[in-house]
Amino acid sequence: MNIFQILAICGMLSPIVYTVMWILGGILQLDYSHIRDDISSLFAVGAPNKGLMQSFIITSSVLLLVFYIGLHEGMNDGGGSIVGPVLFLASSVLGILVALFFPLDAGGAIITLRGKMHLILVVGSGLLTIAGMVALWFRLQLVEVWSAFATYSLISAIVSLVLVIISAIFIKSKYRGFLERLGVTPYQLYYFVLGLMVFLNN
Repeated sequence: MNIFQILAICGMLSPIVYTVMWILGGILQLDYSHIRDDISSLFAVGAPNKGLMQSFIITSSVLLLVFYIGLHEGMNDGGGSIVGPVLFLASSVLGILVALFFPLDAGGAIITLRGKMHLILVVGSGLLTIAGMVALWFRLQLVEVWSAFATYSLISAIVSLVLVIISAIFIKSKYRGFLERLGVTPYQLYYFVLGLMVFLNN
């Protein structure tokens, strides 16, 4: 097993840790609703299991960061543009900042500057990831081994953007939690598949 495969495993583990976090959080917090409440409420100020949930989200974000550090070389496609990996790296840095310093306000509210920064950084991270998906489509579409993934990358970017818009429209609805989970699914699947591709091609 080489270094790129080890980094790829980190990439595949990240969405698993993230998913376990919100499932476990919903089990431990009896008044929590996966349909009504967003994921960030699990590590908001004053949340019953804030420390535990924060450790999960930090671990997930750091695993992605580690994976993205070696992504440019790890894709093994002849050395295309570095734009996509850099965008992913920047996105993961924003994710770590959110997890460490910018939880939502008590009850999942967005009132203080900290709470507003949470929203800004989360949206920024998501948009950077979408841009990274598009950049990888440009980079990989003509590379034989990666061409199918390139198509998947473009489709993931489109689906993610549509779901982000839908989630934004209904951010104050009673289905906020469900829509958020629906919205993060393409991202989490993408991280895993990208990690798997790097693993298999090294």
